[in-house]
Amino acid sequence: MFTGIIQAVGVLQSSSQHQSGRRLCIDIGDLPAPFPGIGDSVSVSGACLTVTELDGKRATFDVSTETLERCLVGNWSPGQTVNLEKALTLQTPLGGHLVSGHVDGIGSVSIIRSDGSFTKMGFRINPELGMFVAQKGSIAIDGVSLTVNGLEDSKDGTRFDLMLVPHTLEHTTLGNLAVGDAVHVEIDQVARYVQRLGQFGYRMPGEPGKTE
Repeated sequence: MFTGIIQAVGVLQSSSQHQSGRRLCIDIGDLPAPFPGIGDSVSVSGACLTVTELDGKRATFDVSTETLERCLVGNWSPGQTVNLEKALTLQTPLGGHLVSGHVDGIGSVSIIRSDGSFTKMGFRINPELGMFVAQKGSIAIDGVSLTVNGLEDSKDGTRFDLMLVPHTLEHTTLGNLAVGDAVHVEIDQVARYVQRLGQFGYRMPGEPGKTE
């Protein structure tokens, strides 16, 4: 589990075939101590990966076929910068929102526009994912916890807008994005569970149709 508050930007050193998946070696840069150990989870641009080897500040992660199918990890090349966050503990400040590191889908950047000292970014996702996005709700983009400030649905999908402060652009990979770039999207976990309850016809106590 993570908070969506990025702790460092790492650099992919190598990406190679490993069994049926891939093996990534990442320079974890300024990730604060204590460094993750073997078997620890790290959010790598929003994807929860497990450390399999550690050599100084070079961490190795083995990526499964399922992760490759759901994420952009297989498209990364050496030199790619990635957002890094260690798994939270009971002492970790929850400055963002609860992020699982399970990527729900891929979005694309639709607009980037300056708005005073802020930057407005728009993203487009498919309708199946768009139903989980709410105005002023939380969403994770490449592992970064952000707040939805604008929302527009259409038959082709959902576009949502985010306002990014200079600090976020400077200390995450989001400052490198261009229109058309693909990103990892993780919806708020609460929305996921509410949708699941709705599949079973659950109603809150006191709602019309609720069977006591």
